[in-house]
Amino acid sequence: MQCIISRRAQFSASHRYWLPELSEAENIKKFGACSRFPGYGHNYVLFVSLVGELNEYGMILNLSNVKHVINRKVTSILDFSYLNDVWSEFQQTLPTTENIARVIWQRLAPDLPLVRIQLFEHPELWADYLGNGMEAYLTVSTYFSAAHQLAHPRLSSEENFKIYGKCANPNGHGHNYHLEVTVKGEIDPRTGMIIDLGALNLAIKEYVIELFDHSFLNKDVPYFAEVVPTAENIALCISQQLTSPIQKLGATLYKVKLMETPNNSCEIYCTESDSNSVNTAQNESVLVRV
Repeated sequence: MQCIISRRAQFSASHRYWLPELSEAENIKKFGACSRFPGYGHNYVLFVSLVGELNEYGMILNLSNVKHVINRKVTSILDFSYLNDVWSEFQQTLPTTENIARVIWQRLAPDLPLVRIQLFEHPELWADYLGNGMEAYLTVSTYFSAAHQLAHPRLSSEENFKIYGKCANPNGHGHNYHLEVTVKGEIDPRTGMIIDLGALNLAIKEYVIELFDHSFLNKDVPYFAEVVPTAENIALCISQQLTSPIQKLGATLYKVKLMETPNNSCEIYCTESDSNSVNTAQNESVLVRV
């Protein structure tokens, strides 16, 4: 039986986004505060996922051996380092989160049956790399607060209460929504980026946060005039809001994940091929309720 296991590791390191072929003004314009000398640091958290068949001892690999491989080939080298200088790959392509994940894969692949490298720069920004050339995934997380009423406009109050229970209360109720937006794209061979992170955050703020935050969704967001603002429909609306702006930035919207409460979340996979990989249709939501 095939199984996927993950091993967690961490390291602290600094880096700087700076291209010597650009002037100081061009570097500041392109990378903003990330271009400042001598650099800045993060406490990186790394998840190494491995795939394989269970052996007679109930394991894919001995996790102690996996730990030693990760330490020897990655964390002992990167911990307390200046990433721009530590590996030759970062001389050619800047050590962005997505590019660090890619290079870690290259370092570990000869020794481990990798299926995913996930690297957190901090809790609100992380990258996933699956071994597909220069393709990578970048996720940013944010939040907004909003109220809603779950009631279909063409049903009676009795019918709505039967379907939605107390969530159909005409005065509504609110949530602190946690939002994760994942984009995919090709890592630029010089900058190491799949998208301008500042521009991505600005797009999310402009097309989602400013529209939804501190609103009564049913009344303040035109989309929900005739659409019930369930978590699934909110995530679908967000995906429709962001698809074009992210495409204009040179990447593809891969997934929108919306957490309504710690117990309820849903995911929208935004292309047909991505949806098929998780047995869903295009723009179909995957809802988890506990």
